[in-house]
Amino acid sequence: MAEREIGFGVLGLGMGRAHCRDIQDAQGACLVAVCDLDEERLKKAQEDFGVRGYIRFEDLLADEEVEVVNIVTPSGTHAQLTIQALRAGKHVICEKPPDVTVEKVDEMIAVQRETGRKLQIVFQSRFSPLFRKVKEAVDKGRLGPLVGIHGTVHWYRTQAYYDAGGWKGTWALDGGGSLMNQGVHTVDLMQWIGGPVESVYGHYGVFGHQIEAEDKTVAVLKFRNGALGTIVTTTCAYPGLHTELMVHGTRGSIVVVDDKLVTWRVQQDDQEAEKAEEQQMLATYGPQEKQDVSVASDPFAHAWRGHLAQVEDMVQAIREDRKPFITAENTRHTVEIVTAIYKSHRRGAPVVLGS
Repeated sequence: MAEREIGFGVLGLGMGRAHCRDIQDAQGACLVAVCDLDEERLKKAQEDFGVRGYIRFEDLLADEEVEVVNIVTPSGTHAQLTIQALRAGKHVICEKPPDVTVEKVDEMIAVQRETGRKLQIVFQSRFSPLFRKVKEAVDKGRLGPLVGIHGTVHWYRTQAYYDAGGWKGTWALDGGGSLMNQGVHTVDLMQWIGGPVESVYGHYGVFGHQIEAEDKTVAVLKFRNGALGTIVTTTCAYPGLHTELMVHGTRGSIVVVDDKLVTWRVQQDDQEAEKAEEQQMLATYGPQEKQDVSVASDPFAHAWRGHLAQVEDMVQAIREDRKPFITAENTRHTVEIVTAIYKSHRRGAPVVLGS
């Protein structure tokens, strides 16, 4: 006998439309309702997805068929809305970042524990088979002691992107600019793969946009395991260039560009075996075909269905009564790193995390 489908509702129908699509395609999930303050956007989503629509969040929470709420709203509202949903008895999938301060993330964690509901944070890159292979290689010590972990996010956003909705590029609702919004995925991968960050030293500025927060950030990171790292983010790199993650140790180097593997050299005693491994990894995870448009220049361009994997993980977490793979607890450090970089710039000095 087939297991019953889990009912989902989506709050926020900008990027939330991608959530709606992936919920409908996910195994074990059923899109029940959507919610948005914009009546025109709400009506279109109702028609496109064939579901109920609500203007008021309270009405969505009162819908008994909605078991999971996907919160896809401005970042600085995440904790408040997540807590409201958890206390209404709903499980929650919350878009990245969990919120814009560590204190708010801690409130989310406390209420999740209090209610016993499930809370998952969207960092879909952790579901990528390639990044899981990178983490596995690091965890097994195949690269030797880590030396460097480096991330770059050279993207482009127009002024119209920031003007839309009135919240992007603000400290209160976006938590920052290119680092907190666009670069946070790379920061999350760096700490997930490389382990906790001990201290940071950062600088940021506003160069190409009329915004409150930054559109260029550069920081040096010292990892607890002794490795050194760098993170560079911008939304001023016209027309939108690339994202890169490089991890190297004393025995190997891995480089991923735009979610495609470009280098996999892990030292082995047998040189032929070493080259054969790289060729196999490149054949499986390397570039296959060039895309004309990517998220580097268009925030609505999605190369793969990462949200679908997260929805299916939530379905299984409910059925098996376990934690989701990505929780507020294991993404808290990502917010801690980003906010410490901003703090470092303001202080003009390195910041030790937790201080």
